[in-house]
Amino acid sequence: MKLIQSRANPFFKELKRLAESGRERHRSGRTLLDGLHLVEAYETALGPVETLVVAELALAGGEIAAYVEGRDLVLLADSLMRDLGLVDTPSGLLGVAFTPKSTVAVNPEKDAILLDGVQDPGNVGALLRTAAAAGVTQVLLSPGCASAWSPKVLRAGQGAHFGVAIHEEADIAGFMATYRGTTAVTCLEGATSLYEASWQGPLAWVFGAEGQGVRPELIGAARLKIRIPMPGAVESLNVGAAAAVCLFEALRRRLAQV
Repeated sequence: MKLIQSRANPFFKELKRLAESGRERHRSGRTLLDGLHLVEAYETALGPVETLVVAELALAGGEIAAYVEGRDLVLLADSLMRDLGLVDTPSGLLGVAFTPKSTVAVNPEKDAILLDGVQDPGNVGALLRTAAAAGVTQVLLSPGCASAWSPKVLRAGQGAHFGVAIHEEADIAGFMATYRGTTAVTCLEGATSLYEASWQGPLAWVFGAEGQGVRPELIGAARLKIRIPMPGAVESLNVGAAAAVCLFEALRRRLAQV
């Protein structure tokens, strides 16, 4: 067990680069997993992480101490764990892990969600988590989306990454053109209420960037334009909330047919 207490330590500097730099994560093919739940999910799906990093206080007892008992690890001073800045209140456990590469091809006959320029890491993670919960097993992210494997997206996803096939830098328009099910987008103009709309077979939902929404060309290409009825005092929903409403309405209908 190695204790690191200095910010000048080369390994700490490496952790700092992985925490802050998407370019470094891409170059090294590695990322940081924050928290016991996420480390467990990764190791269950893909095997041991490259390195376990534990804050000093986390070894005093509890779930983290029990999980890492008997394993090789790096012990990090509590102040250095906070300095990494991944979250306001660090969990006390990090996994340095290789970023998985999707080995599953895009399937034009299966349910999907298509993310068009969603830049907020929390929203991307929430969308992945909602998709996994609703049984949607493939997610396509256009260029301009937050990196699916950044520490903040991973934390927001809470293990959802390991239950869906993730395709980054995807050609959303090209996928929509060849999709063999129904492509759907939420919008206002010319849209049908979610609860009155009709569709059959697989469904691919397009969800857009915060503020600007889905690009007009993708709205025009969608076969089904949907609005979510909102009789209350607000006129719009966060993209994560909108996705949850749509995906679980689709799931409700599918279960009702069983």
